[in-house]
Amino acid sequence: MQKNPYVSLISLTEDDFNSGHVLFRHDKLNAAYAWDTGIAIGVFLGGLKAGVILGSYCANCRKTVTPPRIFCEWCFRPMQRFVKLSDTGIVNTFSICYVTWDVKRISEPEIPAVIEIDGASPGHGFLHKLGEISPEEVHIGMRVQAVWKPPEERCGSITDILYFRKV
Repeated sequence: MQKNPYVSLISLTEDDFNSGHVLFRHDKLNAAYAWDTGIAIGVFLGGLKAGVILGSYCANCRKTVTPPRIFCEWCFRPMQRFVKLSDTGIVNTFSICYVTWDVKRISEPEIPAVIEIDGASPGHGFLHKLGEISPEEVHIGMRVQAVWKPPEERCGSITDILYFRKV
């Protein structure tokens, strides 16, 4: 097998992670970019800014999904309309994380969870965080409700929901 001269692989060991020796580089990028959310996600983010979770409805499949799509992923037909959903739901699955995205240890865990939103078809929701709860209390099927930023602080982002808490 021929080695690729453009790729230099570095193996990390368990000791590298345990000791905190993870390779990284501080840099300041000056990269201008533009990103178009598209119609469906643009409407969804506008809803979040207004304190509303939106989905889209397919009359052919009779499914409501969130985040909304512009076409149905099952029958490939256009979605008929956007619909307002509840800001409550159930925990579909979750994880208890003692490391940050950049592999730094934390003493108080983050609890990301997939939340099935009430009013959406079964199995449809999105990933967010749980708050105001200990890891021992979390369970699949637990009822939760969104905790929103104050209206004046919302910007049309998924982070307009601070987290979901147990109800």
